[in-house]
Amino acid sequence: MYAIVDIAGQQYKVEKSKKLKVHRLEAEEGKHVELDKVLLVSDGKTINVGTPTVEGFRIAAKVLSHGKGDKVLVFKKKRRKGYQKMNGHRQYLTELWIEAILGKGEKFDTSKSSAPAPRAERNAPAKVKKTAVKAEASEAPAKKAAPKKAAPKKAAPAKKAAPKKK
Repeated sequence: MYAIVDIAGQQYKVEKSKKLKVHRLEAEEGKHVELDKVLLVSDGKTINVGTPTVEGFRIAAKVLSHGKGDKVLVFKKKRRKGYQKMNGHRQYLTELWIEAILGKGEKFDTSKSSAPAPRAERNAPAKVKKTAVKAEASEAPAKKAAPKKAAPKKAAPAKKAAPKKK
């Protein structure tokens, strides 16, 4: 089953349990959103085409992360005039996880989400108990002093070049 949906002025083909990068949406990471501008729905046997949208169908999605896309370079030049200008930008994007394609009257239970954890939660360091760290620090033996490094050798003075004969 797939659907064509309009998100932020662009059309995307979406399927269940797929990731999708779209223009930046105003939603927090980890929150669920419903997209209601469904233009086409196909279940493999029948195709419903909207005029302009299909009534009653929605897309349930979860916001995984916000970020930037690849850098796009813009180069302008006018030949024989000595004019050239290099510029570029990175587009702000939102990564979505498509949870389900909901039909008429269907509801999505957000507690049964199959989405991976948001990027901020995946990259967070594991919490360590402070009491265990203090106990290990008190029992550890003192560290040995680092050995002294040998002094660098002095270079021999350079010989003066003999004067050239004419």
